[in-house]
Amino acid sequence: MKAGPSARRAIPSLDRLLRLEAVGGLVARYGRPLVTEAARAELTALRSALSRRGVGHGDGAHFDDEAFVQACAARLVEETRPSLRPVFNLTGTVLHTNLGRALMPQAAADAVVRAMMRPVNLEFDLGGGERGERDRHIERWLTKLTGAEAALVVNNNAAAVYLALNTLAPRKEVPVSRGELIEIGGAFRIPDIMARAGCRLREVGTTNRTHLKDYAAVISPRTAALMKVHTSNYAIQGFTASVAEPDLASLARKHHLPFIVDLGSGMLVDLEEYGLPHEPTPRDALEAGADVVTFSGDKLLGGPQAGLVVGRGELIERMRRNPMKRALRVDKMTLAALEAILRLYSDPARLRDALPTLHWLTRPLRDIEAQAQRVLPAMQSALGDTASCTIVEVKSQIGSGSLPVDLIASSGIAVSVPGKRRGGAAAQIAAAFRALPVPVIGRVREGAFIMDFRCLDHEDEFLAQLAQLKIQNL
Repeated sequence: MKAGPSARRAIPSLDRLLRLEAVGGLVARYGRPLVTEAARAELTALRSALSRRGVGHGDGAHFDDEAFVQACAARLVEETRPSLRPVFNLTGTVLHTNLGRALMPQAAADAVVRAMMRPVNLEFDLGGGERGERDRHIERWLTKLTGAEAALVVNNNAAAVYLALNTLAPRKEVPVSRGELIEIGGAFRIPDIMARAGCRLREVGTTNRTHLKDYAAVISPRTAALMKVHTSNYAIQGFTASVAEPDLASLARKHHLPFIVDLGSGMLVDLEEYGLPHEPTPRDALEAGADVVTFSGDKLLGGPQAGLVVGRGELIERMRRNPMKRALRVDKMTLAALEAILRLYSDPARLRDALPTLHWLTRPLRDIEAQAQRVLPAMQSALGDTASCTIVEVKSQIGSGSLPVDLIASSGIAVSVPGKRRGGAAAQIAAAFRALPVPVIGRVREGAFIMDFRCLDHEDEFLAQLAQLKIQNL
């Protein structure tokens, strides 16, 4: 039916609608500004619909107050939905950069809540009653766990590298092997960070082979430090050579230069003791002769986003006095979480159970397979005849640039449409799982939507929401 003047005249004024009792309930929940905005947007949409198609609330000559309020409520629900939402990470990447990397244990969450809700001695020395240094809250744990003389924390490892170079090598040269000029996610590149830090990169060696003599040949009065970057997010194989840290440290000492090691990810215990591939630790680097070691807090370490710097006391103190340190500092919530995480490392025997990252990385394959078997019937029931699901063997990866060539056997479920091998159907299935109340994030591969169950927690919640799965038009 074409909308006429009577339909447009039936639309009440915004003021009248805001006086509706049901709208008053929305105001009590969401506040008047948001409700007014939603009501105005709904009225605009209604008038546009009447102009285009003659379609609106009711029959065109009668305005449906209840339908209008319901439409406004739907708008408000969508408007106020948190942008940062929990998801199920079934991608097979344990430390997924796009999904928040490491999960925090309850001890860290509790520490953050306390720091958020009460005044704390962030920069106050309780003993002396004077201004204190915020890094001291975690320095004692970092020095204990790494053997360093001193430590500080900034907002991520890129900032840690920047601060070290900006402090120790401004307007001077730092030799780095061409095979270590890494790029990580977000186009972070070592050469770019060095340039922004105000020092000059002096490339040595080749992509696959660098020798000690290559470093020695470029050392001059313009050299400020030697630097080694751990290639944590890729591997060069074949005809290769690199210089061991003790040899570089010896060369640096010979020329009275500081030796900087960027570990990238970084870990405080030997992962081989937990059945995982070896990853160098800050203690390893310091014992090999490094003067400064930088590493991340939110990757293998399993903590909040942070960049950690440990090493010689005099060098760390110089970095602490750098004006850029204030621009890169972390807040009280990060420090609270980080202190709680570091405290867990003081008891390695219980670390596997206490630290979520290590728990997921070492989860037994038999447990993952059993979980996939439990979930399979409920998932097939939710899919009905739309698609079929099967248990598949998959490979998990650590993620966030850590141990990139080392994969871990895992198990999961593949959802596909029989007879359709193209990615279109799998992409629609993936979209339907992302549309669940708690979005399920997997991966599309070879015409199927695959969910790796290595990191599937809250299994009951996962199963309960499968009834809301809606896959159409396959």
